[in-house]
Amino acid sequence: MNHDDYSNDYIREILAGVQTIAVVGASDKDDRPSNYVTRFLDAQGYRMFAVNPAAKPGGTIAGVPAYASLADIPEPIDMVDVFRNSEAAAGVVAEALELGTLPKVIWLQLGVRNDEAAEVAEAAGVKVVMDRCPKIEHQRLYPDAG
Repeated sequence: MNHDDYSNDYIREILAGVQTIAVVGASDKDDRPSNYVTRFLDAQGYRMFAVNPAAKPGGTIAGVPAYASLADIPEPIDMVDVFRNSEAAAGVVAEALELGTLPKVIWLQLGVRNDEAAEVAEAAGVKVVMDRCPKIEHQRLYPDAG
């Protein structure tokens, strides 16, 4: 996979093919990108989960259920959206690949790229997007969606 250039069809297929999204590195601060991306995707009808090690049982971040780890989420996740730095992405990919049901997609946010982690995920059959934002891509590909 060429991670320097994604076709619109590839991104559109991902956005249309996922229903549940876990945002790893979600922040409870309203002015943080992870917070408003989570809120935006939730408003688009995706079932969202926030992942933050400081999450309290039964708590929420950005208005969605929050969990301390991916493994704590009580249902399969279609996409893992990573708001961590490039070095941390490998650990998130490893955690995602240990889940009982593998995600369909691992999406690394703007400025986040880890080619080795992408190779590991793709070898396991998981699609990867790097250095892109699903909110921006959604707005670009579906401008009338909101």
